[in-house]
Amino acid sequence: MATTDTTTTSTEALAPGALLQLMWLASPALPVGGFSYSEALEAAVESARIAGEAQASRWLLDQLRLSLARSDLAVVAQALPAWQRGDVDRVRALNEWVFATRESRELRAQAEQMGRSLVEWLKNRSIDDPRVAALARFTPAPSWPLAFALAAAQTGAPLREALLAFAFGWAENMVQAALKAVPLGQSAGQRILAALVEAIPAAAEHAIALADDERQAFSPMLAILSSQHESQYSRLFRS
Repeated sequence: MATTDTTTTSTEALAPGALLQLMWLASPALPVGGFSYSEALEAAVESARIAGEAQASRWLLDQLRLSLARSDLAVVAQALPAWQRGDVDRVRALNEWVFATRESRELRAQAEQMGRSLVEWLKNRSIDDPRVAALARFTPAPSWPLAFALAAAQTGAPLREALLAFAFGWAENMVQAALKAVPLGQSAGQRILAALVEAIPAAAEHAIALADDERQAFSPMLAILSSQHESQYSRLFRS
């Protein structure tokens, strides 16, 4: 649906500078350490819930639709316009929600570490933006979704495109985790990534449509496996 509000979907072409900035934010080369986390996928492999390409694909598609779209993507969808308005109190409340819904030590540590790393990256860009200092003061830490939302707000990109970048960055990191943990070949990884890419636009639209009381992070098996991963005998990943 066309709109003149840049915080929602838009039919206008994305400016080249904004597009390149979003590609940068979605890149595995962004120095936030996303490649070092599997978000319990490694524990799912260890427990034989994932043993091949088809199971890995189903797992990640379920995680996208049932977890990411209803939690972190929805947080970014609400935080980006709040950053644009300069509503730090609103963003702080969303940050507190993120940490309140992290159900394992590893998932919480991931949100903290990636958030702090992105804040440092923002500081090093030599852009005079007082919102970065405000984010850095969040306690217990600036979380990853809120830091990404600010970085995306700085690009001037519409909300939908920012969410697509956030979800694609997650998908690419998770596929790389599957390649190492299952393990899988590159062709299998590309097929899984293709399935995720097809599902991401709908997940982004769902996240945009969610109200505060509809946002949730209820993924009990993900939480259980994440907790088990903390004491797993052999691990490649930090979560």
